[in-house]
Order: sequence, then C-alpha cells, then structure tokens
Amino acid sequence: MASVEFLKVLVPVLYLATVIDYGVAFLRAKWFAKETRTQLLLITVVAHLVYLFLRYIVFGHVPITNLFEVMTLLAFAIAVSYLLIEQITRVKETGFFILGIAALFQIISSIFIKCCVDINPVLRSPLLGFHVTSALLGYAAITLSAAFGSLYLMLYHDIKSSRLGTIYRRLPSLEVLESMSFRSTILGFVFLSIAIVVGILWLPRAFTDFSYMDPKLLVTIGIWLLYGIGFSARTLGHWQGRKVVIFTLCGFAIVFLSMTIVNVFFSSFHRFF
Repeated sequence: MASVEFLKVLVPVLYLATVIDYGVAFLRAKWFAKETRTQLLLITVVAHLVYLFLRYIVFGHVPITNLFEVMTLLAFAIAVSYLLIEQITRVKETGFFILGIAALFQIISSIFIKCCVDINPVLRSPLLGFHVTSALLGYAAITLSAAFGSLYLMLYHDIKSSRLGTIYRRLPSLEVLESMSFRSTILGFVFLSIAIVVGILWLPRAFTDFSYMDPKLLVTIGIWLLYGIGFSARTLGHWQGRKVVIFTLCGFAIVFLSMTIVNVFFSSFHRFF
C-alpha cells in the first residue's frame, strides 16, 4: 500500500519532468534535454506501468471503477501511444505538446483518485483489463492523430502567412506531421480492433443479459468503420495533405461527441460507476 501511495506522487512528478525536458528541447534546443527526453519518457512509462500493476495487486481490480482511475489509465495510454509513434517515426519535436495532455490527466488523477472497495465483480476480470486497456490505447492513438493534425494545420497556417517563427523552425515538416497523424490513426485502428474482438468474445461470459445492440458497442464499431474508411481512402484513394488531416480532425470530433452523447443519454452495461 505504501508503494502505491509513493508511486501515486512520483508518477505525476515524472510526467512533469518529462514535459519540461521535451519543452526545453523544443523551445531552447538544449543538447542535454535532446539527449535525455526519450529516456526520461521511458522511465516515466515504466514507473506508471508498475504503479498500475501494484494498484491491481493491492486492490484486486483493473483501474476503471471511477473517473480518476480511468484518467490514470488514459494518461498511460497516451504516453505509450506517443512513445510507439516516436520510435516508429524517430521524430521527437512534438512530445512537448502531446505529453502535456498525459501529464494533466495524471496530475488530476493522483490528486483525486480513491479506491472503491465494494465494486461490481465483473471489474475483477483480467480479460476486462485487457479489453479496456486496448480500447483506451485505441482512443489515445486517435487523440494523438488529432493532435498531430492540429500541429499540421498550425504549421500550414504559419507557412501560408509567412510567419516563420519557433513553430516553423522546431516542428517537423508538413509531410512528417501528416505521416505521424496517419500512423497514429493506424495504431488506433489496430488497438480498437483488438478491443472489439476481445469484448465480443468476453461479453457472453460476463453478462447474462447482454446485447450486441448496446449503444457504446455500436458506436465503437461505427468509429472503427469510420477510421477504416479513412485508412482505405489514404491508401487506395491517394488522399494526401490537408484532406487527410481534416478527415482526422472531423473523425476525432465525431468520436468525442458520440462517446459523450452515449455516456450521458444512454444506459449501458459498460457503465460501472
């Protein structure tokens, strides 16, 4: 228990240190920050993984029993998704913008997180943890795709208006940002595919009154199809540039609105807290 409390404080501190390191590398171009930023991110991700694992061991359930547990899992998903994209593309100049989101989620989580003792037994299933983690990794990757798309439009606007300042000098090219956005979309599509398959297989074992017409399940499948169409249009239809980026941002807006509407107005067996 003491180790969980210690990591609850340490993990947000590590996230802040990582964001500062990426920020110094981006804004000041200091060599030390450039050399240490990825290593510090990796340390942060490992510490966060240990924190989540110890919480599972101590409390006996995956961290989704309340909003602030979900926020720490989402922060972890964003950090992992970004680390994967960074390793694939070898582009590190966007970390300052992306990891700030993860840091914010983790700080809020660490301040307000509590453990529910009396919980639905369904939440103690390790398979549920795999399903939820895959889904959050998928949505985190989709969020990254929208973030890279926003940076693309920001840089595009600066170039069109001939404002060649820090953003222009530090960010990668428009082509690289488009590629990062697209790769994030692929990553999100893959993780959502895993979450959907695991969820459909696990559902009959967990609930006797389940329905495949559940609103959240239908919306998730709809989002999966939407991004599958976007992926096909980019690959087969030769979409490029702003068209792909705008599609990505519109897709993210649809994801956000759909999930908000479903959570607020529709009942679902997905609602545990």
